[in-house]
Amino acid sequence: MSSNVETVAATASTHWRYLVVAVMLLLLAALGLWKLNTRATLVTVDAELPHNFPAEGFDHDSFEQLLSRFVVDGRVDYPGWHGDAAARKRLDSYLAALAAYSPDSHPERFRKHNAALAYWMYAYNAFVIKAIVDRWPLARVTDVKAPVEVVRGLGFFYTLAFVVGGEPITLYDLEHNKIIKRTSDPRVHFVLNCGSGGCPAIRPKLPTGEALETLLQQAAADFVNEPRNVVVDHEHREIRLSQIFEWYEDEFVNDVRRRRLPTTQGPVAWVRLVAGKRLLAELNKAADYEVRYVPYDWEVNNAH
Repeated sequence: MSSNVETVAATASTHWRYLVVAVMLLLLAALGLWKLNTRATLVTVDAELPHNFPAEGFDHDSFEQLLSRFVVDGRVDYPGWHGDAAARKRLDSYLAALAAYSPDSHPERFRKHNAALAYWMYAYNAFVIKAIVDRWPLARVTDVKAPVEVVRGLGFFYTLAFVVGGEPITLYDLEHNKIIKRTSDPRVHFVLNCGSGGCPAIRPKLPTGEALETLLQQAAADFVNEPRNVVVDHEHREIRLSQIFEWYEDEFVNDVRRRRLPTTQGPVAWVRLVAGKRLLAELNKAADYEVRYVPYDWEVNNAH
């Protein structure tokens, strides 16, 4: 009897060891697949710095001029940009400046927080435009695929890498490690443009000084008060929000907590902070409504 018990115990122990080994092998295989799948594809540019680029600070003028020409009502004229060789060369020249200098590689050029923040946000938007213009025509950014597209947008946001201050970086890492982790201000999400219809409007100019605060507030208010982004549906007793509020819910809720305000409705509490009078009145009637999120529009934000 004792021998049978020992045999059963030994068999069970062996099975557990096999199971542990199998699980470890699966985890290693998954990790290897993820690393292979997110291996960066470096986007390089063959261009000189913009003409008369300053010896101090960082000049965004060349990019701003391109935006003023090709941005129409917050959307981008990609076919026009793609078809203009000189404009593409000017964009590459601006990207060469981003590749040469950043707040991390040359902090002396970015002595104020807002100058560094504007740089990172401009870099993000410029890289998105570069990726789309180079691939035009492109229906949606999610059409840029990784070898195995296990997450929507993996190819575009996780595997395309650009250079900032001599450092290769993906759009995901730029957004999360250079912007989000360095500021507790969720309003930055209304300035970053991911090249899609669901994104906030792209801004032709970002102030690098104190005026950046005003722009962030205006960008947040513009997005929240646009009817497609926040809908109060009294018939179905629900509030429908852009999926941006779902993806970055913790940031919005934490910002409300810092202000010592109630967070009962999650991101809706933050929406109230920038809502116009009409929207705020509707939200006040919807204190017990269910919060839902509208599926994101990944169609490229083409102006035409």
